[in-house]
Amino acid sequence: MYLKLIACEVLTREVCRHVADSPHTIDLEFTPKAAHDDSNRLRALLQSRIDAAEDSPRQYEAILLGYGLCGNSTVNLTARKTKLVIPRAHDCCTLFLGSRERFRQHFANAPSTPFSTLGYLERDGAYSRESTSGITTGLYGTLEEYIARYGEENGRYLFETLHASIKAAEGKRVVFIDMPETRHLNALSRCRAFAEAEGKELMVLEGSSRLLRKLIHGEWDEEFLVVEPGQRIVGVYDWHEIMRAE
Repeated sequence: MYLKLIACEVLTREVCRHVADSPHTIDLEFTPKAAHDDSNRLRALLQSRIDAAEDSPRQYEAILLGYGLCGNSTVNLTARKTKLVIPRAHDCCTLFLGSRERFRQHFANAPSTPFSTLGYLERDGAYSRESTSGITTGLYGTLEEYIARYGEENGRYLFETLHASIKAAEGKRVVFIDMPETRHLNALSRCRAFAEAEGKELMVLEGSSRLLRKLIHGEWDEEFLVVEPGQRIVGVYDWHEIMRAE
């Protein structure tokens, strides 16, 4: 197959490794790490890249997206004549861990815990990033939503208590995802130094690029959403389906 892959630059090393041994011909394009700071900006950027890929003379059989929901940045993305393929993931933390099951195992109880990888360390900007799963699973509802559901007094109390306790716990640690392919580059010690300078505990998790490999090798099973031409990505906001096509 002739494929187009658009991915965040923090995944550059892992993506390039699997493109090199993929049976398919793949054109690569990366977006800046900083684009994630504004979900509307990233969504517009991705849609423009999808449109450009479809308008190019190259006849891609599919456009692959190296992202998750990413704070709703991929919600409503669509293509006119080419199918889109995206992992069922809340954000790139899942892509570094290798599965949504491992992501849920480590982040379900602390969905905004900052995480880091070599890809974050070597790109401009902060050395870590908060997971956006608190947003995409609905855990961090707005104050107005709590009041509408539970009434003024109870809603305000629940909102303030829940958010304060979760943020306090999450703010004390950073997770470093150690990818086997790049372990020799000693990114772990660099991340540990950053975390210690901020007075945070560093937790190390074994990484895996299996999900990226499956995306790049065309193994699109139930771990992926295939969006047919004319459909758009819609958020489901659970721990399993995560997104669907409509």
